[in-house]
Amino acid sequence: MITVHEINDVRELDASRAVWNALLSQTAAASFFQSLDWLQVYWRHFGADKRLRVLIVRANGKAIGIVPLMVRSQRRRLGTVRVLTYPLDDWGSFYGPIGALPAITLPAALDHLHRTERDWDLLELPWVDALGNDGGCTLRAFQQTKMPVSVEAWQTAAIINLAAFNGWRGYWASRTSRWRNNVRRSEKKLGDSGRITYVRYRPHGAVQDDADPRWDWYDACERIAQASWQAHSSTGTTLTHQSIRPFLRDCHRVAAEAGALDVNLLLLDGRPVAFNYAYQLGGYVFGLRTGFDSQATSEGAGSVLQARMIEDCFTRGDRTYDLGTGYLECKRYWLTDVRSSYRYTHFSAAAPWAQLVRAKRGVQRWLGKRKRRLVGDAN
Repeated sequence: MITVHEINDVRELDASRAVWNALLSQTAAASFFQSLDWLQVYWRHFGADKRLRVLIVRANGKAIGIVPLMVRSQRRRLGTVRVLTYPLDDWGSFYGPIGALPAITLPAALDHLHRTERDWDLLELPWVDALGNDGGCTLRAFQQTKMPVSVEAWQTAAIINLAAFNGWRGYWASRTSRWRNNVRRSEKKLGDSGRITYVRYRPHGAVQDDADPRWDWYDACERIAQASWQAHSSTGTTLTHQSIRPFLRDCHRVAAEAGALDVNLLLLDGRPVAFNYAYQLGGYVFGLRTGFDSQATSEGAGSVLQARMIEDCFTRGDRTYDLGTGYLECKRYWLTDVRSSYRYTHFSAAAPWAQLVRAKRGVQRWLGKRKRRLVGDAN
C-alpha cells in the first residue's frame, strides 16, 4: 500500500533526517542541493514568503522516496501566480525525487497533489535530467496521474564525465593540443613568478568528527572574488554579494558538517591567487563559484587551478564534475558533455492566471519557431 505524508513545517523535518539521509545515499547522481541540510539553510534565508510541501512516500509503512516542494508567488504583469516547484532556485543544474524508486515516488506525490486542496496555479518541475538519470520518470508520472503537462528545454549544463576515462591522462589527451599548450604556458608563466601550490579541502563531516569549516580558506575565496571581475558583477550571485553572502557562509558551515564541502585553492608563494568553491556528494562534484586575483596574477591562474582540480578528482575517484549552467563558451575546453535539463509544467484548469501564462508561453514558442524559420530561409 502506497501512502503519502506531507510536512509543511521545516522544523518537523529533523525527525526524518535519518530516513532522508538514507534515501539520499540511494539517489542516482544525488547532489548536496537535495540534502536536508541544504534545504534547511535555504529555508532559513529564503523561506519566509514561501510554503513548504515536503512529501514522504511510503510503501507498506516504509519510506521509499521524498519529493521536496514549495509554493512560491511570482509577480507577473497581469497578476500574481502561485507556483508549486522544487526548492532549488537555480543553485544547481539538476533536481528530482530523493530515493532509489522515483518511478513509484513521483506518481504517488503527484496523485497526492491532485487530490489535496490546491494552493497553487502552476505545478512546475524544472531542472529535470530527462535524458539522463530521470529516465522519463517525470513524464510518465504526469501521464499516470492524467495531469496534462507541457515539456520544454530549460537550462544547459557543462559536464565532465570523469567515469568515461581511464584516469587523468586519458581525459587530458582528449583535450585539444592547443588548449593543453595554453594551460602549460600559463603554468610556466605563473611558475616564473613564484612557487605554485595546489591545495584541496574536503572534510568528512561531523559523523567522523571532521567538520572544521576552515573559515580561513573560505575567507581566502572571498578575498579573491573581491579582487576579481566578480567584485563588479551586478547579478547578485557572487560569493561577496551582500544579498547572498550570509546564505553562502551558512551553507559553508553546514556543508562542512555534512561532509559535502570541497574548497580548492591555488597558491603562489603561499598566497592564494585562485579559488574553486564546490560541493561534492558521492562522487558528484558541483562547481559553485570560481575566480582568480587579477591584481596578483595573470588570467591563466584559473586554468591552472582547474586542471589541477580535475586531475585530483580522478585521483579521488569522482565520477562527475558539473561545471554548472551558463558561460558555456569559456567551459568548452574542459567539458565532455553538454546536458540539458527540462521543465515540466501542469497548468491548473481552475486558475485563470495559469491559463494566461500557458497562452503567453504558447505565443512565445510560436514566435521563436517563426523567427528560426525566417533565419533559416534567409540563410
